[in-house]
Amino acid sequence: MTFPTRSHGQKSIRASREPRDLMAETPVRPNSWRASVVTLFPEAFPGVLGHSLTGTALKSGLWSLRTVDLRRFGLTRHRNVDDAPAGGGAGLVLRPDVVGAALAETRGSDGKGGPMIYLSPRGRPFTQAMARDLAAGPGVTLLCGRFEGVDERVIEHFDMIEVSIGDFVLTGGEIAAQALLDATVRLLPGVLGNSASTEEESFSHGLLEHPQYTKPNEWMGRKIPEVLTSGHHGNVADWRREQSERLTQDRRPDLWAKYLEKD
Repeated sequence: MTFPTRSHGQKSIRASREPRDLMAETPVRPNSWRASVVTLFPEAFPGVLGHSLTGTALKSGLWSLRTVDLRRFGLTRHRNVDDAPAGGGAGLVLRPDVVGAALAETRGSDGKGGPMIYLSPRGRPFTQAMARDLAAGPGVTLLCGRFEGVDERVIEHFDMIEVSIGDFVLTGGEIAAQALLDATVRLLPGVLGNSASTEEESFSHGLLEHPQYTKPNEWMGRKIPEVLTSGHHGNVADWRREQSERLTQDRRPDLWAKYLEKD
């Protein structure tokens, strides 16, 4: 009798029209969390996501990352992906026939589903709660905008969710996409060595995180607060809670107001 190898049932392959380096291929587990990114700059990925904990998790197959080159769906021999905005105005807009084709192929080859997100400064704010919701699902498809944005019909047709990482404008959605993926992937089971750390950090309970200290006990004339070296866990917990409340009240009155409403 021939016994299956240890990797039996844990890896999968997927078809692609793009050439791939099979020797460098990372195994993809059938139940892993999957991210697909449609972008004009696929070479920007994985970027920082390929390092530290997210990079280790990517290499071990806890999550997978697929980039789709939007330029590949461009029109004419110049692979044009944009055109002037209807009604006039400055800049260029990503064409719906180009972006739509890229999203359709990406979605068609991704049987895991998950929400489709367009990174946009006019979108709903990205939050820790949203990261937790995304981490609980099968994955996500991200569209990185460029120029003046994407034709509105694409957003409507694919029922995309517009998400913003802050009240500012970037030259494109790639940095925002990496920020969203980093915040989400770190919440996946097995990515962080100590899962309890996600329960104590900022926003987990509606408050900013308390100050952190480590050795040496004294540095540049400043000492670690005595309560943290007292060994009294109850007092430490109370101090940390008080610090979180003070910082939130001072720095994020909007969060503090929401926190008081819950109480």
